[in-house]
Amino acid sequence: MDKNIGWELYRSFLAVLLEGSLSAAARRLALTQPTLGRHIALLEQQLGLTLFTRSQNGLMATEAALALRESAQAMCAAAASLERVARGLGEAVQGEVRIAASEVIGVEVLPPILVALQQRYPKLKVELVLSNRLQDLVHREADIAVRMAPPQQEVLLATRVGDVVLGLHAHRRYLAQQGTPTGIADLVDHTLIGFDQETPFLRAARASLDLPLWVRDNFALRCDSDLGQLAMLRAGAGIGICQIALAQRDVDLVHLLPEQLSLSLTTWVAMHEGLRTSPRCRVTFDALVSGLRAYLGQRH
Repeated sequence: MDKNIGWELYRSFLAVLLEGSLSAAARRLALTQPTLGRHIALLEQQLGLTLFTRSQNGLMATEAALALRESAQAMCAAAASLERVARGLGEAVQGEVRIAASEVIGVEVLPPILVALQQRYPKLKVELVLSNRLQDLVHREADIAVRMAPPQQEVLLATRVGDVVLGLHAHRRYLAQQGTPTGIADLVDHTLIGFDQETPFLRAARASLDLPLWVRDNFALRCDSDLGQLAMLRAGAGIGICQIALAQRDVDLVHLLPEQLSLSLTTWVAMHEGLRTSPRCRVTFDALVSGLRAYLGQRH
């Protein structure tokens, strides 16, 4: 490799890797299939590697291709960030800003904050990424993130907005049918809503709750989506964990055993320090901090 390889080759490689075929990747990138094929062949030639083999199901990624995936995704995120920054240059609040948040925060809390923000700045375009996976702000997978853990990287600017308090809840309809637990021991006789796949975060949360029975085998209803669990709570399916501030919006959701069970998650708004002077990111950051503090009922 005696020269730099063009980004467009890596972009084509990543599209084929994600889509599994040249035709699907071509549609994704709005290119022709022969062009995609030439890009892959040229990249393989310049790298000296075989990236894909043909199979009945399409193109199969080789070990070499899989090893390059993370780096190619980082390049893609960096290129997208560069475009967002370029569109937002200047003193006016305009261009794209990419916000990462958990499912529940993104669906239940952020929409009115973002509506007010766009009404004030109509040239601002917001991309909302909903995932419980931490987006990499250092490599610009997102511009701004709402996180339930303090950022560790020194290159990030972070503001603590308050504590999200969680507790056990159930719908009044469920309690009318099954009775209301008066102690932790009573929960074994109830329908519990919880996760399917345990994560390090869930293990730490369970330890903080001091609730040993909150394990997969005890859940009659399992879902790894927080929104899915919330929907089951609202449907009266059983007892589950919900943000207290969110449950207070629904008169039919009852907070159970408040003196015995409580979990607080410190919430932060964070962004890369390189975006400090970006008007679009600055106003979005400030709007998120203000709006989330209002939601949590906390002032700082």
